[in-house]
Amino acid sequence: MEIKRNILKELVEWKEREDRRPLVVQGARQIGKTWIVKKFGREFFKYLAYFNFDTGIELCHEFRKTKDVKRLIDTLSLYCDVPLLPGETLIFFDEIQECPEALNALKYFCEDLPEFHVVAAGSLLGVALHKEVGFPVGKVDFLQMFPVSFDEYFRSYNERFASILDSCNDLQELYGVPEIIKSALEDAFRHYRICGGMPKVAVISLRREGNERIELELRELLNSFVHDFSKHAPTSEFPRISHVWHSLPSQLAKENRKFIYKVVRPGARAREYEGAINWLREARLIYQIYCCSKPGLPISAYDDVSAFKVYLLDCGLLRALAELPAELYVSDKLGVVEFKGALAENVVLQQILAASCPVPRYWVSSGTAEVDFILQLGLEIVPLEVKSGINTSGKSLSVYINKYKPTMAVVVSEKEFSIKGEGTELIHLPVSMLPWGLRLMRTCN
Repeated sequence: MEIKRNILKELVEWKEREDRRPLVVQGARQIGKTWIVKKFGREFFKYLAYFNFDTGIELCHEFRKTKDVKRLIDTLSLYCDVPLLPGETLIFFDEIQECPEALNALKYFCEDLPEFHVVAAGSLLGVALHKEVGFPVGKVDFLQMFPVSFDEYFRSYNERFASILDSCNDLQELYGVPEIIKSALEDAFRHYRICGGMPKVAVISLRREGNERIELELRELLNSFVHDFSKHAPTSEFPRISHVWHSLPSQLAKENRKFIYKVVRPGARAREYEGAINWLREARLIYQIYCCSKPGLPISAYDDVSAFKVYLLDCGLLRALAELPAELYVSDKLGVVEFKGALAENVVLQQILAASCPVPRYWVSSGTAEVDFILQLGLEIVPLEVKSGINTSGKSLSVYINKYKPTMAVVVSEKEFSIKGEGTELIHLPVSMLPWGLRLMRTCN
């Protein structure tokens, strides 16, 4: 089974741009970067020339010999069985962080051979750049890739119903979708929140291979990430990275979710573990969400960098890291209910980022009220509250609305869709409709 990824459209748009520069696709390991770029090359070019710097040691030597990319093109043609032709061949450099000289050569492709289509990808590229590897600033385009979003999952689950949702032009149309589609969405989301968005696991879910196979694959992925810590992180940082990583379920199990260093390790201080958090963030394995002191524009200007939350790149991985079985979603035990709230926030954050929205913030007021996410959509600042069930009561969003009078506010839950209110438009959005709701809200702003 093949999951249709939204990023393919963005790759095609890049291909057609006249001001196109070499493209760098960024994202965590195992989210499908190599697969989607190869698919793009095979479907939209006559030839695909694939070069992997993780296995091609000789390739790195070639880039160290010269900065003349015209000469490099002749040399690279010896390493592949397709011709390297402008406009007809996609040149794909994979795991480019393993060869800093190749990364730097993208500058010369931009300046001297702009007629060639060049794409580079690297799972730990952000970590490599953090080490001050030479980078062609201003000479490349960037494209961020995330795990499979729910709308991508649903497109494979029921393509016909997904196309109807894709055709909605405003929230009112989304509100009026037939009950049969709503039912299918709810059923698909029940599966999605168990498997998450890592492509291999999502495919296992879509093929109905069972929760046991899902759990096995998630554990394999977690083991591979820990292996990366030991292989790629500085030796001195490895224990701290591991401590932070394994503390994340405990961090998110707290009522306010704020990252607390002493939860990582008794007596831990920020200066000891900031490097570990940075490494995980640059590897795209975590999302660091800052507290917003007030909802102003730009929202980044009001970050309180001393207060933040840390979520995993994927809700399925978070559940597996917490060693919670899929059955937690049918349990009403108090501790489980609290963690279900953390999982709900994690899956909502995934959809926000996959929808190309800016990184959100969260908001607190004198310790008495807290809104889960604050989104900047165009010139609008939109508060978004997440509820893990159908109970949408709570005073925090009301406190925010009364204080700042936003144009709209959103509650994401399992409750029915509704739009009401004067002054502030209050939108109750089913979590299963979130990707489409976000797209339409962005369009309106």
